[in-house]
Amino acid sequence: MLGGLPSLYLKHPTAWANPAETPATGLQLGRHPGKCQIEHEMRVSMSIDQNTASKVAKLARIKVEDEALPGLAAEFNTILDFIEQLNEVDVEGVDPMTSVTPQRLKRRDDVVTDGNQADKVLSNAPDAREGFFAVPKVME
Repeated sequence: MLGGLPSLYLKHPTAWANPAETPATGLQLGRHPGKCQIEHEMRVSMSIDQNTASKVAKLARIKVEDEALPGLAAEFNTILDFIEQLNEVDVEGVDPMTSVTPQRLKRRDDVVTDGNQADKVLSNAPDAREGFFAVPKVME
């Protein structure tokens, strides 16, 4: 896991046969390959093991039996793989949007009113007096 993100790209101007031999100096971390013109890149993916799945379940306060942890870890990895696919989508030049329809909500003026329905609301109460809900005494 590097930086806590599902996938990061390590970029270095020189190709290295063994990623463990890649020097720590001069590395550039980027979220999108191709933004920086560097010839060689290595992909580092995050994988969830059973221990991490157990920690996530504990943080979520979900009881998971030990025999179910491999399946849970596999599900987490499937989700991370899907997120990785989303990260690979080129969204260059695409405007962010919240809806596929261009409709706007009609807004009303933000004016405080009493709703003019006090009588209707109080008619639903088992006991109402002088325009208020009447409730039994809670403390002496």
